Amino acid sequence: MNQKGSLIILSGFSGAGKGTVVKKLVKDYGYLISVSATTRKPREGEVDGVSYFFKTVDEFEHLIEEDGFIEYAQYVGNYYGTPKKYVEDQLEAGKNVILEIEVQGALNVKKQYPDALMIFITAPSVEELKARLEGRGTESQEVIEERMKRASEEVEEMTQYEYIVVNDIVEQCAADINSIVIAKHCELNQKLDFIEETRKGFANI
Repeated sequence: MNQKGSLIILSGFSGAGKGTVVKKLVKDYGYLISVSATTRKPREGEVDGVSYFFKTVDEFEHLIEEDGFIEYAQYVGNYYGTPKKYVEDQLEAGKNVILEIEVQGALNVKKQYPDALMIFITAPSVEELKARLEGRGTESQEVIEERMKRASEEVEEMTQYEYIVVNDIVEQCAADINSIVIAKHCELNQKLDFIEETRKGFANI
């Protein structure tokens, strides 16, 4: 019996290492990252259906009208959104799908998918978070301060999440998240069909 996959809503502070952890989950545990749709033009090397689902504005707006997105937004003149059908098809196929999303959108997704797992990734300390942002060497001090300010606001929203996972060692962080998902799959309400099949099996003996 093919068990439905889990939708994992993954958020975290900028600099906490979400991207690295997600890559580890994909590589070592076979998770899928939700592929977004966008109206921006493909960049060199990007593949439709892999990097993004590339849509015209008309196509995108038609999907909006048809309630075809879990969430969407406009950014710098282009639409970006999470296609509902793609995510639901993957879940039905038994795949665990990661939706990496900012705190603001996470609660809206949870309302649509009450069974989704809400996981927040954090660095071990505020000092370590700042050190990681500075260690990138790609952002000005002003941008780093902005990211730290945003993180101080997100702290107040961490209590909305079901699980807080500290990313000290990437391998351990990914393993912890995978353990949470395994536990979810073993919950009673996830196994009702299995129980019914087992009941029928005993009846036939």
